[in-house]
Amino acid sequence: MHALLEISGLRKAYEGSGRRTEAIRDLTFSVDAGELVCLVGPSGCGKTTLLKCVGGLLAPTGGDVLLDGRRVGGPPPGMAFVFQEYGRSLFPWMRVGENVELPLRQKKLSKPRRRELVSDALESVGLADAAKAYPWQLSGGMQQRVAIARALAYEPEVLLMDEPFAAVDAQTRADLEDLVRGLWQQRGITILFVTHDIDEAVYLGERVLILSASPTVVQEQLKIDLPGERDQLHTRAAPRFTELRTHVYEQIQAAKREARPGGAG
Repeated sequence: MHALLEISGLRKAYEGSGRRTEAIRDLTFSVDAGELVCLVGPSGCGKTTLLKCVGGLLAPTGGDVLLDGRRVGGPPPGMAFVFQEYGRSLFPWMRVGENVELPLRQKKLSKPRRRELVSDALESVGLADAAKAYPWQLSGGMQQRVAIARALAYEPEVLLMDEPFAAVDAQTRADLEDLVRGLWQQRGITILFVTHDIDEAVYLGERVLILSASPTVVQEQLKIDLPGERDQLHTRAAPRFTELRTHVYEQIQAAKREARPGGAG
């Protein structure tokens, strides 16, 4: 294993109305190739800001983000992003297959190759027969599957996921968690997954990074020593799962109590 994604001394501050607001103070961590890492922290601690900096969507105030040794100065070709608001990330006037194909048009790929990637991605998320449907004809969970398929079709080295299941119901969320973990195991993609749900972080991740309150630093890096094969019923009922989620919860509560004055929400 080698560090595919390296974040070093990352800082982000916002200037406005004569005031400087520090969102991220000093974040340093790495993600190995093929690893699934979850990020959790107190509400408003800057998880989304961090992910946007990592994905090149937001310029940091300081520090570095390296993808396979190359500095990220804008959205790199080796990354794909899955956002929380699938309704805004999919174009309602385009069919599902067209939505999935859209990012591929930036690549110099033949039309047959693009069709092959779209078909494979939709099949991987259980939507092989939905290519000709419009997003608005699908449920929320199915729309988020389309967004995941679009990211998969791009064949990224790193998949960034920003609270992708926050807007769906509990049962759909469980199904999508299992989908992501299954895709990660099958395809060996490196995933950095932001969530506010502690149980989700422990269930999905091989490692959980616990962030402090804003201005944010990494408070703890926790290895999740659960079996590789997980399921919603038995894994969540296991004593070790309870111990891990309790520890993460305690750390986040401690971060809230120790919140420094002058931080950003």
